[in-house]
Amino acid sequence: MRKHVLTCCSIFVLIAANAQEVVSTQGDSYSNASGNIDFTIGEVVINTASNGSNDLTQGFHQTNWNFLGTEDHDPAYEVTIFPNPTQDQLNIRTNSFENVICSFYDAEGKLVLQSNLTAEQTSIPVSQLATGSYSLILNNGTQNIKTIKLIKTH
Repeated sequence: MRKHVLTCCSIFVLIAANAQEVVSTQGDSYSNASGNIDFTIGEVVINTASNGSNDLTQGFHQTNWNFLGTEDHDPAYEVTIFPNPTQDQLNIRTNSFENVICSFYDAEGKLVLQSNLTAEQTSIPVSQLATGSYSLILNNGTQNIKTIKLIKTH
C-alpha cells in the first residue's frame, strides 16, 4: 500500500511540474531587466464569455490591460513645466491658474500627490516622491488641460 501511495504522489508531482507548459504552433519568450513578454501564435481555441460585469477569456495567455487614455487638450492653456527631470521642486508656469489641480500618478495609475496651482508660476515640492516616472495631469475641474510625463530623480 505504501508503495502505491508513493507512486501516485510521484506521478502527481511530475504532472504538476508540466502544468505551466504551453504547446502551440509558434511563439517565444523574451526578458530583460525591465520585464518579460511571452507570446504564442496559432491558438486553436479562444473563447470569451461575458455577462455584462464579468468577462471570461479562455486561451493560453490572459491579458491584463490598464488604459490611461488619451484626450485632446485645450490649446488655449499654455503650460510650461521645469525642470524635468526634477529632484526636489517642480515649477509650473501657466497663463490661467484658477481652479487648476495638479495630480501626480505613478506607473500603476495610483494618485500619489495632488496640489492646487496658486499663481501663474507655482512651485510644488516633490522630494517625498520615490524615484521614477509619473504622469502629471493638470485639470481645471471640467477637463484635463495637459498631461505630461515627469521623471523624478534622487
